[in-house]
Amino acid sequence: MFSENQPATFELVTVQSGVRSLRSREHGETFHPVVGPMTEAVALHVRQQRLVERAAATNGSFVIWDVGLGAAANAIAAVEALAEQADTGIRVELHSFDVNESALRFALTHAEDLGYLVPHVAAIQDLLTKGESRQANIHWRFHAGDFHATMSAGPAPHAVLYDPYSPQTNPEMWTLDHFTRLRGCLSPDAPCLLTNYTRSTAVRVTLLLAGFFVGCGHATGEKDQTTIASNDLSLIEEPLDAGWLRRVHRSTNGAPLRPGVQRPAAISLEDWARLSAHPQFRG
Repeated sequence: MFSENQPATFELVTVQSGVRSLRSREHGETFHPVVGPMTEAVALHVRQQRLVERAAATNGSFVIWDVGLGAAANAIAAVEALAEQADTGIRVELHSFDVNESALRFALTHAEDLGYLVPHVAAIQDLLTKGESRQANIHWRFHAGDFHATMSAGPAPHAVLYDPYSPQTNPEMWTLDHFTRLRGCLSPDAPCLLTNYTRSTAVRVTLLLAGFFVGCGHATGEKDQTTIASNDLSLIEEPLDAGWLRRVHRSTNGAPLRPGVQRPAAISLEDWARLSAHPQFRG
């Protein structure tokens, strides 16, 4: 219960599909808008990442980074898909990151309204009280704090479910320096996919200049495409091509995201030279 002097940071809302989700009053953003938490999480992350197929083909544990735990929809979608594979020998390390657990605690008090949390209440309570939860084949851990500091807490991932607040309200999670650090956490021995809800030209340029290969991701909600990135070009079904590169050169929003740079901004000659020399666009 929140008093008038301590207003709730989150509220329950009904999205366009008719299901319930959370809205951050602080950031003015709804979690998984339009289609709702589980529909978006399954389509954008589980299916697009091919989590089950890739985990089955991985020796040892399949490592997932859930960046932006929020109300845990992405994590739970992954858990439900992979827990069904316990008898096949698949083993999973799921590492969830968020600045704190406030959204998840709020969601837990409204588990019945949200629906998808109900079968996982015990696991979430363990996650909140112990920092981890264990199921038959899944070890789920929570890392609270600034992701810049906590990203080194987990082993190199095979999958990154990237779902922080948007660049408009959480810019530090989208900068070139930040994505360069994240790219540095990946291992050449662990091909990794990153899935995200944006289709922003600036974000895609930023990911490319950080060293990722980048492609068009699946549609979700009202967006006709999203973004997928990887350290292995062969994992991307629809890589950004030379036609996209030419459009960046003409775009008024082609500059990579850096702190203190006013948006929108066209790409500089220096950044354009680096971008056009990216291995993805050779040949």
